[in-house]
Amino acid sequence: MTPFLTAYLARIGWEQTPDVSLETLRALHLHHNGAIPFENLDVVLPREIELSDEAIFHKLVVARRGGYCFEQNGLFERVLKEVGFTVRSLLGRVVIANPHQMPPRTHRILLVQVAGEPWIADVGFGGQTLTAPIRLQQDLEQATPHGLYRLQRKGEDWVLQFRHHERWQSMYQFEMGEQYQADFVMGNFHSAHWPASHFRHHLLMCRHLPDGGKLTLTNFHFTHWKNGQVLEEVTFADVPALYDALQQRFGLGVSDAQYGFSLQQLETVMAGFDLHGEKV
Repeated sequence: MTPFLTAYLARIGWEQTPDVSLETLRALHLHHNGAIPFENLDVVLPREIELSDEAIFHKLVVARRGGYCFEQNGLFERVLKEVGFTVRSLLGRVVIANPHQMPPRTHRILLVQVAGEPWIADVGFGGQTLTAPIRLQQDLEQATPHGLYRLQRKGEDWVLQFRHHERWQSMYQFEMGEQYQADFVMGNFHSAHWPASHFRHHLLMCRHLPDGGKLTLTNFHFTHWKNGQVLEEVTFADVPALYDALQQRFGLGVSDAQYGFSLQQLETVMAGFDLHGEKV
């Protein structure tokens, strides 16, 4: 294996030798979700998010940070290619908040071929992200370790939905056309800099657990979920408690010279939020 792949597998805690199979794709997907948290801290700090292979590898693997979809699925695409999968990125429009107008393409997902069959993989949609690949097949209800999903057609596009409170909720709409690095750079810039972007107004984090549970964070508010039920819910009293939770509960690295951050840096940025998760 390449040094890159060896380092990545160590980062996600998977000790087997990967091959081009559905079993490997599923294992890598789940282990990735459990080890590399979804987080937007660099947007909040603020820092520029670079999408080069080297920057993503250093941040998410070497520095043991997390990231959002452009970084997460950018890293996962590189991993799958090095294993030998045929894979390419697609772009989607996030519709989970039922927007009045169709939003821009700001979500990166992956189209993976396994034994001649197309699958969708996505390790970068926060609390509702897939934790297993799903077949690119219309109307098929597909179970993952963390929930039930299905794909619908909308003209030439596809819509991913998840089962929530006995109903289907749309997450994002995507098309199958070829995408380029410039498209990811544009979507990344919009997500990080558009004044109304929710990434600019909330510290968001999620890590999925192998038992079907997940840990989520919105500013100071932490929740441990399992099977849709709240097992633990805490509003951290101050920034030191938050800083500790980022490391202990989400496994976030804080000491890297380039991608780490100090308690003082976190205190400075979190001074803009009250304990109830509202920007002040």
